[in-house]
Amino acid sequence: MEVVDGEVKLLRYRPGQRYVHLLMAVCFTVLFLTGLPLLWEPLAFLAEGGWTRIIHRVAAVGFLAVPPLYLLVDREGAKELVRDSFTFTREDLRWLLNMGSYVLGNAANMPPAGRLNAGQKLHHALVLVLAAGVVLSGLAMWIWGGGLSDTQLAWAVLAHNLTAGALVLLTIGHVYFTLVYRAVDRMHTGYISKTVAEIEYPKWAQEFEGLEADAAEAPSAEHAQGDGEREA
Repeated sequence: MEVVDGEVKLLRYRPGQRYVHLLMAVCFTVLFLTGLPLLWEPLAFLAEGGWTRIIHRVAAVGFLAVPPLYLLVDREGAKELVRDSFTFTREDLRWLLNMGSYVLGNAANMPPAGRLNAGQKLHHALVLVLAAGVVLSGLAMWIWGGGLSDTQLAWAVLAHNLTAGALVLLTIGHVYFTLVYRAVDRMHTGYISKTVAEIEYPKWAQEFEGLEADAAEAPSAEHAQGDGEREA
């Protein structure tokens, strides 16, 4: 917990989590842009010369590096993400049944959520499953493609395209909610306003009770710097 310009903020994303998220976002965007010319004929000319294929594979290596890198920089965070993404309660079911209100930008009357609301849990679970499908089908074409029969290769291509397409749809939804709830700054700084957290993630915000007084007494970075300059 931290007080910035008189506003109490809670740490939601640690630095390692933010960097891994950025790597995944950049690699997936490059994979999408370099894969599109192979699927959409009007853009096929961009694939001439094989440069998009090379860039696609470089981005694929970065995408493959996300899980081990996450475990390296924030093992507990990675384990927590997987555990929470596949753990659903009755409250989560109630949340999903009332999701229409959340989609329209109203989180105030939703069933109380913990660190992740049910929509985010579902999103993360689907991303993990679909990403595994993209990786396995992609590796099948890249590494074992020469040994696959025409039928096997066709199935690998189909699986790759379908899982990648589903991930694109999930990404569009992710961007939509990020903009609706003005959450871009959260991933940039790692912090969320305590007031907003109490609306969107009330159960999680309760975990910080009792820390607000300590945060208010602790000098902010700006004040500490100013005091140091005066002492100098």
